[in-house]
Amino acid sequence: KALAITTGPCQLVKWDAETGAEVKRRDKPWWKGEFYLDGIQWIDYGSDPNAMLSAFESGEIDTDHETASDAVSQTDKMGLKNSEIATGSTIVARFNIGNAPYDDVKLRRAAQLAVDNSAVLKLGLDGRGKPADNHHVGPMHPEYADIGPAKRDMEEAKKLLAASGKADHEYELISVDVEWQKSTGDAIAAQMREAGLKIKRTVLPAATFWNDWSKYPFSCTEWLGRPLGVQVLALAYKSGAAWNESAYASKEFDELLDKALATPDAKARKEIMAGIEKNLRDSGIIIQPYWRSVYRTYRKGVEGCEQHQAPEQHFEKVWIES
Repeated sequence: KALAITTGPCQLVKWDAETGAEVKRRDKPWWKGEFYLDGIQWIDYGSDPNAMLSAFESGEIDTDHETASDAVSQTDKMGLKNSEIATGSTIVARFNIGNAPYDDVKLRRAAQLAVDNSAVLKLGLDGRGKPADNHHVGPMHPEYADIGPAKRDMEEAKKLLAASGKADHEYELISVDVEWQKSTGDAIAAQMREAGLKIKRTVLPAATFWNDWSKYPFSCTEWLGRPLGVQVLALAYKSGAAWNESAYASKEFDELLDKALATPDAKARKEIMAGIEKNLRDSGIIIQPYWRSVYRTYRKGVEGCEQHQAPEQHFEKVWIES
């Protein structure tokens, strides 16, 4: 929309929710320089990557917004170009502590300790990323503090589950029907079963999943990357935050985060971040298996269309060879 609003280089032609949109270049010069494209059409093909692949094959599209990691090898075989960028984008399997019995840290930690994040990266994302450490801050963030990897400990997981008095508890992990997210949920569930925990999987279509995404007791959610570690923490884990899907409320966490948010120097913020990361991991709120590499595919002749960390679309940098 930024391309077509106020001083943008294009004017909006149409906008149809869940269908697509179109803009065309304005006749008058753009203050920022030359805009190379005559116009842009966006088409929504849904979450099935096969529809996108078919559109590339038929020559219907020049590029996509994002290519699922499990479809990258197919696009390579089709002779298409791929752009990859390592990001702060991720997925978390999180507990909502407003739903019993997940108000018990022992049940949460049992699940977290049952999972080998490296194995989930390999099984769920075909290894296309880096393992994460269950605290939603990574090496791409300037204030990242290395407090060590998240280690799998199946024996400790079993002990914690027994100590909770709920050794027969069956976890239910809910995820949206998007292939890489479904595969990641399946991999987490397989790791938990291997450790002796009972778990069932529920996969919901996107329209159903997003109706109640913040309320599920135990579910997988995709999170896009932010430039600073404190940004997602403030959105997702601070008491009462708008996107706090885990309902996490920790006085210690909030006080440390407030201090970090008031510390502009990244090096000084790093010292505070170590405590924040430890607090979040020890809470067992999330199983965060990996940081994703994200991909964008485009046909030969399309230039300047590289994937973006956010991932944003910067069509003011794109041109097509004639």
